[in-house]
Amino acid sequence: MPEIVQTVARFGFLVLLWLFVFAAARTITRDLLAQRRPAAAGPGAGPVSAPPAPGRGAAPQQAQAAQWLVVTTGELQGRRFVLSGQPISIGRAADSTIVIRDDFASNRHARVRPLDGQWVVEDMGSTNGTYLGRARVTAPTPVPLGVPIRIGRSSFELRP
Repeated sequence: MPEIVQTVARFGFLVLLWLFVFAAARTITRDLLAQRRPAAAGPGAGPVSAPPAPGRGAAPQQAQAAQWLVVTTGELQGRRFVLSGQPISIGRAADSTIVIRDDFASNRHARVRPLDGQWVVEDMGSTNGTYLGRARVTAPTPVPLGVPIRIGRSSFELRP
């Protein structure tokens, strides 16, 4: 094979290799930025904007009114899970109450449980975090009816 053809083939291969590297870096950057956006959503996106604390008048009524945990987005969209007073664990582990097959979910990602007459969500030390509305959950946080709980690509809501 002529030397010029070998040289052109080498440079062509290098160009293709660098295009692949840049495409991979761009994809990784987009994924990382997409995960950070909800945490930096604006002034109401902190733990300060959490729903009312236990002990207020409307909270016990809300816990009694919530009867279902409904999957609103994700592979289990449309499924409903009854709130029977027992904790509901969500994650990829086979022993989770709700098993979601999502690369952005941890094995034991989050738990929804009754606390002081209302339902709360708590993150179980997940890598990518659990979000209630636009706020990242850092402690057990009361869940109002209709406010989405986001875990990876799945969203859940408490419904009456």
